Amino acid sequence: MSQTGFYWHERCFWHDQGAIGVFSAPGEFLQPQPASESPDSKRRLKNILEVSGLIDELRVVKPASAAREDLERFHSRHYLDALQAGDQGMGGNGGDCAPYTPGSWAAATQSAGLAIAAVEAVATGALDNAYALCRPPGHHAEADQGRGFCLLGNIPVAVIRARALGQIKRVAILDWDVHHGNGQQSAFYEEPDVLTVSIHQAANYPLDSGGFDEQGEGEGLGANLNLPLPPGCGIGAYEYAFERLVLPAIEAFAPEMIVVACGYDACAKDPLGKMLLNSQAFADMTSRLKALAERCCQGRLVLVHEGGYSEGYAPLCGHATLQALAGSHTAVPDPQNDEIAAWGYQALQPHQRALIDHWQTEWERNHR
Repeated sequence: MSQTGFYWHERCFWHDQGAIGVFSAPGEFLQPQPASESPDSKRRLKNILEVSGLIDELRVVKPASAAREDLERFHSRHYLDALQAGDQGMGGNGGDCAPYTPGSWAAATQSAGLAIAAVEAVATGALDNAYALCRPPGHHAEADQGRGFCLLGNIPVAVIRARALGQIKRVAILDWDVHHGNGQQSAFYEEPDVLTVSIHQAANYPLDSGGFDEQGEGEGLGANLNLPLPPGCGIGAYEYAFERLVLPAIEAFAPEMIVVACGYDACAKDPLGKMLLNSQAFADMTSRLKALAERCCQGRLVLVHEGGYSEGYAPLCGHATLQALAGSHTAVPDPQNDEIAAWGYQALQPHQRALIDHWQTEWERNHR
């Protein structure tokens, strides 16, 4: 088995967004309910690892929080100052649908610290690969604002730091969260040595980003790939997209490390996405990326936890993913894996094939 790190901290679970349910803020006719981005799905993932025993096969690490110096490599001082001031007061909203309360700063800096430590350990060869159970998530956060439940850009902060310290140079970032990875895109849009790939549900969140035509600017032109899949895509569409575009694009880029924004909201049970994946699909994507990493970058692979809002099903997806990452035989039964796989429209549909084939043709034409 590979030497796999598992980075987590209880502090991350204490982040409280208030009783907003699936909305961005409370309202007069919205009965209060816990925020959809709650600690439960993440804590349940850690717990199922404990109960199955898989966690005992991992190297468990609880690193320090991110330093302000490292946060400023990506975020503006103005934004960080405002976030800290609100945290010390009554809380607030970091930007677009990024509410927080006192105590959230400690959780967010701890979350970024998990990603920093995981990337550093793999980049320097201390671990073969790693999983960071981050919360709050980070893939929507931009330099001067939070978005979509994300306060700090966990992956950009970690990758920019590792590159600045000379631990790694060429990095490929794949975001398979059901929502567009706008945070990584904005961080590296003009950077030729960081490839950002996002496979997501088209025009879900954010509404103003994630099109195939967004391929980078300046020296970074051609180093950003978006695959905005239509709602209803299942196992067949994701497999085809991986085979035709995702894996070839990453391999051609020849990175020294692969980092995954690992959301589970493309699963069939998620309330904020409309895709059809089961837990085995996430395990399969992980296995294929792990094999690619072993071919092109000495196995350096880091998964950073993002979305996933089904408290019952996301932990099963996470366990299957970590089992594949660690190359372990310790499995847990998913009582709905086969049922989801048997649902109608799981096979690649003609309109999905045509769209992916079109993207492949255009991408290859632009990268000759």
